[in-house]
Amino acid sequence: MSTATPSLELRPTPQVPGLPLIGSVLGMAKDPAQFFVDNYRKYGPVFRVNVLGNKYCVIAGVEAANFLGTREGKESLRSKEFWQGLVEEYGATRMLTGEDGESHKQLRDIMRSGYSRESIKGRYNELVQITDGALKRDWPVGKSVSVLPAMQYMVVDQLGTILTGAAPLEYVKDIRTTILHILNVLVTRQRPKILLKNPQYKKAKSRVFELGEKMIAQAKARSKTIKEEERNLIDDIYHAHLTQPDVMPASDLIVTLTGPYVAGLDTVANTTAAITYTVLKNPDVKARVLKEVDELFAAGTVDEDGLLKKLPALNGAIMETMRLYPIAVAQMRTATKDFVFEGHQIHAGEMIYIATSVPHFMEEYWPNAKKFDIDRYAKPRAEHMQPGVYSPYGRGPHTCLGKSLAEVQIALSMARLFHKLDLELDPPHYELKTKTAPTPGPATSFKVKVKGYRN
Repeated sequence: MSTATPSLELRPTPQVPGLPLIGSVLGMAKDPAQFFVDNYRKYGPVFRVNVLGNKYCVIAGVEAANFLGTREGKESLRSKEFWQGLVEEYGATRMLTGEDGESHKQLRDIMRSGYSRESIKGRYNELVQITDGALKRDWPVGKSVSVLPAMQYMVVDQLGTILTGAAPLEYVKDIRTTILHILNVLVTRQRPKILLKNPQYKKAKSRVFELGEKMIAQAKARSKTIKEEERNLIDDIYHAHLTQPDVMPASDLIVTLTGPYVAGLDTVANTTAAITYTVLKNPDVKARVLKEVDELFAAGTVDEDGLLKKLPALNGAIMETMRLYPIAVAQMRTATKDFVFEGHQIHAGEMIYIATSVPHFMEEYWPNAKKFDIDRYAKPRAEHMQPGVYSPYGRGPHTCLGKSLAEVQIALSMARLFHKLDLELDPPHYELKTKTAPTPGPATSFKVKVKGYRN
């Protein structure tokens, strides 16, 4: 645990050796989760790395995950620097992920309802219908389907309809291109800034701004007639602009209104693609999941009460996939002040990786940690309940705001996918290849064969 007491004897912080100029970029690009695990095992919970000339301090393990939830953790770390480039690229003043303290709370309060599970209460069957439409459109029988792109279109279809009232499928490629460039260049800083001059990126960014302007116009028109109890996320954001322009100025509307697509396109699509793989790769899991989902839809409509409790095998598969294929491998922060963590001096202004996924891969907490075991999460095992060992949605004040919504969205999407379609890996013995930039997930080369409809 951390302490700010200066009288304690400090430990020297090890430096991970790297290559000239590029430092540890190759190891991190290949498998960032494993890179952090290996160095945690070798050096302990604090070490330093060099990535393309940028120096970072890494704090890792259960120590780091638990530290994020403490008062000192909140006071010692901030997010602004890592997200400032994105904010400036949009011509905005701030965004949710880049704020801390009272400013972060203000923005979180505006969007809390729209990102909550309650925002889709009474709409589970509508979500199923949207999913059915996506399956019919993008998963043709007899064809080999590239799973990640198909999931991206499904996610935009779902989030657009549920959260914003429109599904801008014609902008999916533009959103994707814009996200890739901005996150790789300005946030994770894994790529050079020259890429932002790429005409393809400039065109895609212009299209995203076009989408944002359309969303502003739609929200403005709706604001004149919408009832408070009928407002969705976009309505809440625009209402805040009208009533609290100092908190939600016009300059911040595009980055905030298009935020659901930025937040969901990579995270939910990567996760659902990975779940598709893990379930199909494990026949015993697949059999249990199919039995559950067929029972869920036997009545024709979904009973919303206790949805996840009706799907213990699928929910276990989802949680286990998020353990082994985490999206939030590490959180990026800057030290707001000098502080001591686990006996190591951290200096104000240092850029920090907080490797909260490290415990996901440790035998101490997850027996036979490399095995895909969907029963880890049920009582009496409940291995994920050990403090600091499981962080699929991040940790601390910036824990994913849409966590409860994502749980329903992912569960219903996967339940419907497996209920409707007869799928197999293509080729049948395929071993998952992953990509890491800008966020970890299945490579676009991952495909499945749609053999037919089950139901």
